[in-house]
Amino acid sequence: MSKLNDCWNHVGVWGDGSCGELGVAIHCRNCPVYSSAAGQVLDREIDSQYLAHWARHLRVERPGVTQDTDSVVLFRIGAEWLALPAGVFHEVCELRPIHSLPHRRSGAVLGIANVRGTLLVCVSLHALLGIDKVTTPPSAQKRLVHERLLVMSRDGERLVFPVDEVHGIHRFNPSLLAEVPATVSKSTGTYTRAMLPWQDKAVGVLDDQLLFHSLNKSLA
Repeated sequence: MSKLNDCWNHVGVWGDGSCGELGVAIHCRNCPVYSSAAGQVLDREIDSQYLAHWARHLRVERPGVTQDTDSVVLFRIGAEWLALPAGVFHEVCELRPIHSLPHRRSGAVLGIANVRGTLLVCVSLHALLGIDKVTTPPSAQKRLVHERLLVMSRDGERLVFPVDEVHGIHRFNPSLLAEVPATVSKSTGTYTRAMLPWQDKAVGVLDDQLLFHSLNKSLA
């Protein structure tokens, strides 16, 4: 490549500004000489060392990057941390009055709750999963926690259930899921499809299909 005429560094805006063309062009970027020099740089022959460097760079095998592909909502019932697929949740709302249903004695059905003007059946995962209601565990006593109602929806059906605490959405790699240990209680184990490590806890990932099936049977 022939030597560039870098007049902009001498008599142009990056030099002493004495170039007579500046009165018309205002700035060297608007000058044909500057544009021509840019074309020379882009059209130059590629250096063999440059080609060799990039050939070596592109030949190096890069380790695959595993993306987090699953997401769940983490919540606590009693002393148990549980999770359900984020896709089944409709919203999280504050506790509100739950009105009992006449002639309904099922422990899994608490009654109905008004959520944004819609009456939804309120169910108890405490009862369905056989989790004892306990006082706030020591791990939660050092932070401000609030009971919440979680509204979940599946196949067009919506149900609401109270929880003692909500962490929120958690994304994870499916390879982290572990089998349910035999030490998990029979009731909880029936509805738990896997265990997910989170912080220093083992979270039970619930089977949403089986959960809805059982809850619908309780409503029948």
